[in-house]
Amino acid sequence: MPARRILVHGVTGAGKSTLAEQIGAVTGLPWHSVDDEIGWLPGWVERPREEQRALAQEIAAREEWVLDTAYGHWREVVMPRVDLIVALDYPRWLSFGRLVRRTFLRVWRREAICNGNVESLRAALSRDSILWWHWQSFDHKRVQVRQWRRDPAAPPVLRLTSPRQVPALLRGFVARRT
Repeated sequence: MPARRILVHGVTGAGKSTLAEQIGAVTGLPWHSVDDEIGWLPGWVERPREEQRALAQEIAAREEWVLDTAYGHWREVVMPRVDLIVALDYPRWLSFGRLVRRTFLRVWRREAICNGNVESLRAALSRDSILWWHWQSFDHKRVQVRQWRRDPAAPPVLRLTSPRQVPALLRGFVARRT
């Protein structure tokens, strides 16, 4: 039976949202941008955690979905419902390089993200920066992938170590649909 509830997991900048959207497109599963739908409100205000948890529970209760991440403070809400984890376990240089490029393009273009929020150069260079978050969370995210892969009670994990593996993954989803 094909996966109907998919969690895309990986470090910031790896391409989780892009891949989750692509998986949704080829499978017909609804994909959810966690930063937009659960995490952030306008003005870079983090949605209260109890509200995040309630929204995550609502999505997890559905029969079909693709999530582009699961925040640690509510991940246990969705994990019992996950059929498949797609883990983007790319080298740090690759994901960080992508993140730096994406962040500075968004700053330059004043591109709205996360419910209309706009990244700034000051924020990008601060201790609260998404770039700093990458460095803080990288090792933990990799350890989490390895733990899931060793845990017989965890959902199956498809671990991608290179973006070159993505087209084959997407073709596999298409083949399972037909």
